[in-house]
Amino acid sequence: MFEPFFRYLSLFKSIPEADRKLIESALTYHILAENEYLLKEGSVSHRLYFICQGIVRIVAQNEQGKEVTHFFLKENQLVTILESFTNDTPAKESIQAACDAEVIAISKSSLLDLYEKIPYLKELISYLTQQTLLTKIQTRNAYLGQDATARYQQFLLRQPEIAMRVSLQDIASYLGITQQSLSRIRKNSR
Repeated sequence: MFEPFFRYLSLFKSIPEADRKLIESALTYHILAENEYLLKEGSVSHRLYFICQGIVRIVAQNEQGKEVTHFFLKENQLVTILESFTNDTPAKESIQAACDAEVIAISKSSLLDLYEKIPYLKELISYLTQQTLLTKIQTRNAYLGQDATARYQQFLLRQPEIAMRVSLQDIASYLGITQQSLSRIRKNSR
């Protein structure tokens, strides 16, 4: 059940069996249906998640009260609302399953306890979190200054596995265009 998480960690650091057992005792496994929330805006993020299967999206309400997708995360990525998780403040975004998903969770208190018992784990998790943030920034920057058609084409090139698995509504929201515009762009691209 937790094997995907340990396989991922072992890409960066060998985890001794005793440490693995300690970590495993702090983990929980969750199956999510499409559109189910891991965290709702306004709540404090008390968990760090690892995505085993599926795609989640970071989403927030804009000034008009409409949901806007800020980012998609997929298998073998960590996800939380970092500011909320770190500072124990209400999250300004939500985490929602963009399709059926399976995640492994660890509470902040359990993670801090593990950092005391397994000192290298803090450095490893920090590194992986930084890598996810860098990827988010690089991906979002690739779309800046482009028209809607170019953003969609860039999205297909950079994130094809996401394009095939999430709703057109979520893609349109992510690219900052209407669903009708996205349909038109897709039709003209064929």
